[in-house]
Amino acid sequence: MSSALPDSLPGWLALLEARHGQHIALGLERVAAVRDRMAVACDAAIITVGGTNGKGSCCAMLEGILLAAGYRVGCYTSPHLLSYNERVRVDGKDASDARLVEGFAAVEAARSDTPLTYFEHGTLAAWHVFAAERPDVIILEVGLGGRLDAVNVFDSDCTLVTSVAMDHMDYLGDTREAIGREKAGIFRSGCPAICGDPQPPASLVEHAAAVGAELWISGRDFGFGGDRQQWGYWRYTQPPAQGSLVKRGGLAYPALRGANQLLNASAVITALECLRARIPVSMQHIRQGLMLVEVPGRFQVLPGRPSVVLDVAHNPQAAGVLADNLGNMGFYPETWAVFGMLNDKDVAGVVALMSDRVDHWLLADLPGPRGLSAEALGKLVRTATDKDDVRCFGSPSAAFAAAQKEVTEGDRIVVFGSFLTVADVLAAIKAAKH
Repeated sequence: MSSALPDSLPGWLALLEARHGQHIALGLERVAAVRDRMAVACDAAIITVGGTNGKGSCCAMLEGILLAAGYRVGCYTSPHLLSYNERVRVDGKDASDARLVEGFAAVEAARSDTPLTYFEHGTLAAWHVFAAERPDVIILEVGLGGRLDAVNVFDSDCTLVTSVAMDHMDYLGDTREAIGREKAGIFRSGCPAICGDPQPPASLVEHAAAVGAELWISGRDFGFGGDRQQWGYWRYTQPPAQGSLVKRGGLAYPALRGANQLLNASAVITALECLRARIPVSMQHIRQGLMLVEVPGRFQVLPGRPSVVLDVAHNPQAAGVLADNLGNMGFYPETWAVFGMLNDKDVAGVVALMSDRVDHWLLADLPGPRGLSAEALGKLVRTATDKDDVRCFGSPSAAFAAAQKEVTEGDRIVVFGSFLTVADVLAAIKAAKH
């Protein structure tokens, strides 16, 4: 172990970024070996959440409901928007720098000469934080895929796959069947596995059967319905679509905006219903948790005028949901897009789905080796849309500042395309308030 380890969180993050050039190295053997050497026990119930889109929303809903029910809750998510501490929460609060430094140091002490990526080191550090805090429930969000993701070294009591769509194809495969198999890798024998995708790939269903997981599928074993005022949840008492039918009505819509959130909410309720013998929650706790849940950057509409919408949508499925949600917002004379994406994403697919919703494209350079330049983005946007106003900027915050100067009070600005895009604009908004 190095004799000169950092004593601050920024120091640790800089060290981890510099140490391992390969940002994504799939595989569990190294992480499991360090986990075992850490020898940190935790007897919390574990819920692992995977899927292409909706993971962050489901984690936030689970966290909100369980906190409303009085449980101590640890929640590990990624990536973060403004500070690393957002990734590790205990009882709804971001972990302190001191706690995270303790965690990073504990992983380093157990690591010896085993190489770990930034994400793997962070995952094990989060586990150390949770073990010290002793929560009743731990929620783990998969970073990428599932089968070979670092969080999969921890055996969960219930798993939830939100959706299966095309993303990260370089790592997960270029078909829904291949991607579905990777997502299903978090399923465990004899444990409930919730699928929030009403049309799951056959590979996901087959893998659940092969490992002996209890698979619950949206639309088959559970689901939702509703009107403009309220919605209702239903499920069979056992899958596949067997047993008696249970209905829960009179639910207020989740605080998170967008019709897709009912898909997420019904999957979350099903997961909690499956764990009710161990962590019982009432319908009142569910109502409370859903009404108060917040997730920055997921169709987040800022107060005031003009309207500002922040959404981390970075693949076609998420862009389609964003386009639908924008369509349901009402009339705006002009929509200004602050748009930046990474170069390994389906930019053309995203632009095609958003083109009818956007009047002005303000494109931004994104940093790092995966960041797409505004100029390269501009070529793709001009090919896919007939809009005349397509401009390039050095950063999302610069593009946002330009939009602010030109919008009228009745217009709206939509910031989307990447966590990096939303984070840069959020940081600029925060700085402007101080």
